[in-house]
Amino acid sequence: MGLIPECDSEANALPNSSVFPVEPADCQHCAACCFSELARYVRVTGNDYARLGADAVAYVHFIDNRAFMLMTDGHCAALEFELESMRFVCQVYEHRPEVCRELERGSTACKGERHAKGDRSLVLLRRKCSST
Repeated sequence: MGLIPECDSEANALPNSSVFPVEPADCQHCAACCFSELARYVRVTGNDYARLGADAVAYVHFIDNRAFMLMTDGHCAALEFELESMRFVCQVYEHRPEVCRELERGSTACKGERHAKGDRSLVLLRRKCSST
């Protein structure tokens, strides 16, 4: 048994498929839409930048004259995984960019994200569990 019992039971029970057999209970159990290897993945508009306030310095980067959310280790830098609650948490949720606000849970776009990238959150979970 590992240092965190939740990791043993949760991580070992997770599917090895990019398609979840059922829809996750909520976005915090999935976070597939927050994963990408692309530096230009989440566009940040001027209004988004202003809404992010002081957090913009930590989470936004510029490519040429365009702003994007910073991607770290294959996911948005604002995304954190809390082992205690076994949930993905957006550190800027209340101030997140419009593109993030527009993605509705359970929508066709959401299902596409889960189908294409659902296993990425599982990989991160396994990595976090194995590092404890």
